[in-house]
Amino acid sequence: QVQLVESGGGLVQAGGSLRLSCAASGRSFSTYVMAWFRQAPGNEREFVAYINWSSDRTYYADSVKGRFTISRDNAKNTVYLQMNSLKPEDTAVYYCAAGLRGSYYYTRRTSYDYWGQGTQVTVSS
Repeated sequence: QVQLVESGGGLVQAGGSLRLSCAASGRSFSTYVMAWFRQAPGNEREFVAYINWSSDRTYYADSVKGRFTISRDNAKNTVYLQMNSLKPEDTAVYYCAAGLRGSYYYTRRTSYDYWGQGTQVTVSS
């Protein structure tokens, strides 16, 4: 099965930055659509950002637009989430997701086939 491993989480002060990475196994990473979701305690897992296979389509949740940037390096089988101007409400476990094909419903968890185990991001105030 495809394996996704997130890294780069940690504790930062409000206004700071973090860069998350998601390393994928498998032979067909370049064909996957990729996304980041996050889940805070007691909350639903929510969509954060999306990127297609060729990096010419990206979409963001309104809550992170202008602060977060998703990117991918297909040669390294890795997708990134650069998070700037972090706020305490960004505190959550961040999950990487991969889809074997695109979907109109790219913000929905059910549109993705593989998930990482998550990395904790904590923003202090």
